[in-house]
Amino acid sequence: MIPAQTLTITYAPTFIRMYKRLDSSLKEEVRDKIVLFRDPSNHQKLKVHKLTGSLRHCFSFSINYKVRVVFKYDEMDKCVTNLLYVGSHDEVYIIRDETSASRKKTGQIA
Repeated sequence: MIPAQTLTITYAPTFIRMYKRLDSSLKEEVRDKIVLFRDPSNHQKLKVHKLTGSLRHCFSFSINYKVRVVFKYDEMDKCVTNLLYVGSHDEVYIIRDETSASRKKTGQIA
């Protein structure tokens, strides 16, 4: 039997900072979902989906009804993912999108 391919996970500094602010029970839930995420056959169950707007190069999966993880696939190796953000819908989508939009208006690179 051929073993299923698993993803290699890397963690962005922003993800680590956001993760450290979570309460301990939510941290445990995040760890459990990341274990599931490593196996691509679980992606449908985790509701992995491509994002739009300023996060159009990213994807997301659900931890629970309120909490999401935003990630990017490595450009050279699709078996490597970089977890970027973890938090509520507003924390990972709206705030990130607004920050990116304001940088574009002021001429800063996103």
